[in-house]
Amino acid sequence: METHTLAVPGAELVYDVRPAGGPHRPLLMIGQPMTAEGFGALAGHFPDRTVITYDPRGLGRSKRTDALLTNTPQQQAADLHLLIEALGLGPVDVFGSSGGAVTALELVATHPADVATLVAHEPPINAVLPDTEAADRARAGFNEAYESKGHGAGMAAFIAMTSWEGEFTDEYFARPAPDPAAFGMPTGDDGTRDDPLLSNNSSAIVEYRPDAAALGSTSTRIVIAVGEETGNTYTGRTARATARLLGQEATVFPSHHGGFLGGEFGYAGKPPEFAAKLREVLG
Repeated sequence: METHTLAVPGAELVYDVRPAGGPHRPLLMIGQPMTAEGFGALAGHFPDRTVITYDPRGLGRSKRTDALLTNTPQQQAADLHLLIEALGLGPVDVFGSSGGAVTALELVATHPADVATLVAHEPPINAVLPDTEAADRARAGFNEAYESKGHGAGMAAFIAMTSWEGEFTDEYFARPAPDPAAFGMPTGDDGTRDDPLLSNNSSAIVEYRPDAAALGSTSTRIVIAVGEETGNTYTGRTARATARLLGQEATVFPSHHGGFLGGEFGYAGKPPEFAAKLREVLG
């Protein structure tokens, strides 16, 4: 694996390249707020493709020089366009996970020539849901828990939100605040408030509004993916709703929201089965 740094306006992006020969297009794997290390298990199943992973600006190894804290799909898509351009390998295939799937949709909408096929796995987009306002309120709930009580309380509230089945109803909002200890989270507060998932720094990700017209007219092949175990929880609903917006049915992948993860992250999926499905979809 080769590691490189690309200077872009406002940041220095660190990215990894696993070079390979063969006839297949390069495969770019992107997450948010997850960094490149989360794709280690999945990348290992594509020895016949050049695989590129990166840390989004301000996360992991990629340092910001713009003094900003916010993470937006528009800025990250612009970064990825410059990265693909610098690599000189385009068009590439893209696998986007979670917030990375949102960024990838923006990349396709604004720079369609960069991407041949996009597999967007469970993009968390509130605007596509029938209960958008309630979803916004639920997101604000875990942010408020984080801001008032710290990481453990915020993460417990986040887990409670993302594991809720169906629309966010009065029953959901009437529940008592979850106990961080019940999820193995610390109950203390270390005073930090810069977590990219729990703070408002990445709110633009879930507030993103896909440009259906631009995405529908592009030459890029777009596949919206959903985990077979995700069910009717938040990202399962957003995935299927995004697929409907684009006039398709979500393609079912093995496992859950992190179905490509290895066991080293404590949220193991089924990387071999996930990779086989991804290979099948990419063709």
